[in-house]
Amino acid sequence: MDELGTRLAKAKVTGLDTPIFIYFLEDNQRYGELAQITINGIEEGKWKGVTSTITLMEITVRPWQLGFESAAREYEAVLIHFPNLAIVDADRNVARTAAQLRAKYNIAPPDALQVAASLSHGAKAFLTNDKQLSKLQKLMDVIVLDNFVSD
Repeated sequence: MDELGTRLAKAKVTGLDTPIFIYFLEDNQRYGELAQITINGIEEGKWKGVTSTITLMEITVRPWQLGFESAAREYEAVLIHFPNLAIVDADRNVARTAAQLRAKYNIAPPDALQVAASLSHGAKAFLTNDKQLSKLQKLMDVIVLDNFVSD
């Protein structure tokens, strides 16, 4: 657990993949504590976080599907107003960088947009649970949550 905090602090700005927020909001049994460390560190200003509007879409899909409009709107409000967290729009520059990432590393469109948004805001690390993104290690410190849990 301390190693995660050390890596996040070293990066100063970390891109966050959607599952981090889902693990936090749902208090996921396996990854909830790691997500909590990450989110609390951002809130306390120990490091900064950055994610894209892809996260906003992805964390609100399930509440919308279930007809829980108030939960969807609450998730959105929490995300938008969270201290030390930037929510990046997928503008033309982010899209261009995402296309270049897809071309060079063959990663999925949502992942490419998330990473591109993070890079656009100076992220030196990207926190995910997608081991496929480890191929981006040349660009930034790709931190995979699964590497911090014991079976």
